[in-house]
Amino acid sequence: MNVHIITLGCSKNTVDSETLTGTLQANGLTVVNDADSASAIVINTCGFIDQAKSESIQTILEAAELKKNGGIDTLIVAGCLSARYANDLRNEIPEVDHVFGTEAYEGIAKALSPDLKYSLLGERTVSTPRGYAYLKISEGCDRPCSFCAIPLMRGSHRSIPEYDILRQAKSLVAQGAKELILIAQDLTFYGLDRTGKRTLANLLQMLANESGAEWIRCMYSFPSGFPMDVIDVMAANDNICNYLDIPLQHASNEILQSMRRGITRERTTDLLNKIREKIPDITLRSTFIVGYPSETEQHVDELADFLQQHQLDRVGFFPYSREDDTHAFSLGDPIAPEVKEQRIARLMAVQSKISLDKNIQKISTVKKTLVEEKINSEWLGRTESDAPEVDNEVYIRSAIPLTPGEFVNVAITDADEFTLFGNLA
Repeated sequence: MNVHIITLGCSKNTVDSETLTGTLQANGLTVVNDADSASAIVINTCGFIDQAKSESIQTILEAAELKKNGGIDTLIVAGCLSARYANDLRNEIPEVDHVFGTEAYEGIAKALSPDLKYSLLGERTVSTPRGYAYLKISEGCDRPCSFCAIPLMRGSHRSIPEYDILRQAKSLVAQGAKELILIAQDLTFYGLDRTGKRTLANLLQMLANESGAEWIRCMYSFPSGFPMDVIDVMAANDNICNYLDIPLQHASNEILQSMRRGITRERTTDLLNKIREKIPDITLRSTFIVGYPSETEQHVDELADFLQQHQLDRVGFFPYSREDDTHAFSLGDPIAPEVKEQRIARLMAVQSKISLDKNIQKISTVKKTLVEEKINSEWLGRTESDAPEVDNEVYIRSAIPLTPGEFVNVAITDADEFTLFGNLA
């Protein structure tokens, strides 16, 4: 059987699809890159916000139409959307043969292969560009954020054992990964469920010592209760990137309280200052939700002031999405979509100026850069300050061919808000 897997949503879904691919291939199935040559389609859905849900539903409907016309024999829907709306999918799209939640490798494999080899469950085939791979260290979330449905879709927090993470890390490096990107719903909760303590710092030190990775990057770190020993380990190890993704979501105390974030603007300021005291050149990335139901223009003013105060290096903004069965659902969604977009545009203008100023300061410096691909006559890469897909990029001019997945030194000659330009040094 030829199987085509469609992955929607975040990097956690990417890892899930890679694990499913490896499991199916180990059991004798062929995973193909396009639907035209497939007899079965598996859609790994996202259900995080309205836009993601709409994309997932549209993708399912297109696959259902393909099945209706005889293009495929089997249609399977899995992932976050189906974890929340399984009955709706079964009732409203009869072309769907099977509905699974997240991490349902065994169920999907059994549905596609009657001769399932249980010993091969959990194999993984990396799909990211050569040079980096995602390393999931836990699953689920215990945070009570009012706007978020992730606990409903992914369940409670569960740490993956250290020995299993190290085994995966060594395997990924052996396959060519120079950079390991640690992901979870919340990295900082790592170890709590197994030892009663936050042990992310211990895990990072082990990976720095034993994985063989040249870069180790931390994504998705909750600010409330942040374990500062992580920063100490980061500062002490050259192969741990001086980079931290720490989603703050807002800067107004009123909004933060309603969001149930467990932190205030003042405590956030104290945390960011302490992090920068330990690592002055650290790259700080964050995300913010704009248009929360009780947000006013004054609250947006507070957020704009916060951005100016802290000069964060990387920032993403998302319009509020009202989610069923969340604590904030009862607040409604009174702010019009166009108002949300206007607020995002205003905040993005503030952050763009900050980003431009920071990038201009990098001109005439030399940056270690991970090469990813060739685009026309130039090569595209990333520095230690940039995670794939969400951060800045470097365009590299080189008279000699480069190899995706290799590190090179780049002399930066020019910059705009979100891009660096340079020559091979």
